[in-house]
Amino acid sequence: MLINPSSDNLHQDAYQGKYEIVKGKVLTDNRILTSLDDSGRQLLHWAACGGHEELASFLIEHGAPVDSVDDCGWTPLMIAASAGREQVVRLMIGRGANLNTRNNGGHSALQYAASKDHYEIVQILMDNWAEVNTQDNMGATPLHRAASKGNVRSMAPLLQSNMCSVNKPDKQGNTPLHLACEEERLEAVRLLLENNATTTLNNKDGQTPMQMTSCLSIRRLARMNEM
Repeated sequence: MLINPSSDNLHQDAYQGKYEIVKGKVLTDNRILTSLDDSGRQLLHWAACGGHEELASFLIEHGAPVDSVDDCGWTPLMIAASAGREQVVRLMIGRGANLNTRNNGGHSALQYAASKDHYEIVQILMDNWAEVNTQDNMGATPLHRAASKGNVRSMAPLLQSNMCSVNKPDKQGNTPLHLACEEERLEAVRLLLENNATTTLNNKDGQTPMQMTSCLSIRRLARMNEM
């Protein structure tokens, strides 16, 4: 995700939250609401990225498309979720943003929030019925992404959903437990085991989760879980 506008001053102004400047230009010519920078982003993308709730609200009220996508398929909601902009996420959802849009990599807003451990945003998205098992182009779910990084605070609301597929494999046959073991995320492993993650599934290389780790604490934890 680009973190700075790539072309003109107006998109920079939106990113920096220069409300009065952007407001004045929009009121003069609202066609600029859908003007694109070099990455295909509109003003709302950059207001969301900067976390400027008031400006984002103004842009939407004056006709900015809530679910517009940039050249890589990112929506303003995805950007806000990835950047940890909680209030903008709430705003976008309240204005009807599609929670489950996926970008060119197959990633959703929930996947980005889980991957970056923006656990408050994970909870907000889950409370609004985001698809917990959505898979990216590599077959990874939000739980895969959170487990591989040891983001246990983000894993908790995912696992609390009775729709969450704890043992869903990605395209390599790895479950979230495989990835947590490989990265030696002890607390993530503990949480997955408490939520019925299976230790005996083989990935496409024929490995079980426990065969992907040399961490004695994780292996001991798995043995205790099997008793």
